[in-house]
Amino acid sequence: MRVRFSARSDVGLRREVNQDSYGATELPQATLLIVCDGMGGHAAGEVASRLGVDTIIATFSTTVPPDSALRDSFIAANTQIYADGHGSMGTTGVAALFLGSSLYVANVGDSRAYMVREGQISQISHDHSFVSDQVAAGLMTAEQARTSNVRNIITRALGYQPEVLVDIFTLPLCPGDTVLLSTDGMHGLIEDSEIAGIASILPPDEAVQRLVDMANTRGGPDNITVVIAQVDDVDPPVENVASSAVTDELAPVTAPAAPVERPLTRLGLLLAALTLVALIAVAGFLLVNPAPESAPTAVARPVPSAQPSAQPSPSAQPSPSAQPSSSAQPSPSAQPSPSAQPSPSPQPSPRPARPTIPVTPSPSR
Repeated sequence: MRVRFSARSDVGLRREVNQDSYGATELPQATLLIVCDGMGGHAAGEVASRLGVDTIIATFSTTVPPDSALRDSFIAANTQIYADGHGSMGTTGVAALFLGSSLYVANVGDSRAYMVREGQISQISHDHSFVSDQVAAGLMTAEQARTSNVRNIITRALGYQPEVLVDIFTLPLCPGDTVLLSTDGMHGLIEDSEIAGIASILPPDEAVQRLVDMANTRGGPDNITVVIAQVDDVDPPVENVASSAVTDELAPVTAPAAPVERPLTRLGLLLAALTLVALIAVAGFLLVNPAPESAPTAVARPVPSAQPSAQPSPSAQPSPSAQPSSSAQPSPSAQPSPSAQPSPSPQPSPRPARPTIPVTPSPSR
């Protein structure tokens, strides 16, 4: 990875002592940049920020993962500052590590890390400050936080407590990216869009000077520190580099050979021939003796049931109590069959006859 960077730090127009510190170091295949903003009195802040930068650089390890190395070095700086000041001094801290094709950022306090890509700026770090918590809770707007009288109250710092919580961020890098580290003496006075316009157009050495001058033009109430790094090229992903190194140390591993077809043995050939003969015999048997066709199944049709009408069939004569045939004439009493004679016994009490309606039988179907 090729990175060009530049840094400027200025006391500002209202402070007597510059309590900001910055540092940079070139590591094997990596670049580490650090910015600290000290606090704790006339001299304590300056000592704390310098001690923070020096301890982070001195304790950074290249034998552990990058995120763990950054966290451990920040914890070591917190321990050292607390041991020297007994909680009476502290400092913010923000660091950027350029390694391979990735950017690793560590942050404690309200010093910031920005990414500018294709003219668009985004803040990487999170502010550990009272006004930032108020904005996150919806109790204050970002514009109100910028001008608030309590904007300098921070909720996390290196050296004030025996232990500290460190934020770690990891981002992929592209050629042309610009990374900016700053204290609140700069980003508290200059809008993000203005920072992006300057950092993405000017070379790093001109950009840092322009931002410091702009902050002083707007009053310079605090110390001002800016570090800008521009990425010219990135390395292949770390996974590929690690895998290639391991391959160099270990014996070369060949790819598995393609499967080779093995010739059949005599037993296999015999079994295959027997199977083929059996299949041919079955096919010939089926061709010579086709399966018999099944006879059509007779479907029994339902016989229509006798109609419950009073009309007799032409071959059957009705009983004496049934309907009269077509040759019989209706009588007042029940009609006998044509071959039967009426009983000669007299009627004991003759009743008047009921008129009947002659019925003509319909032809049978």
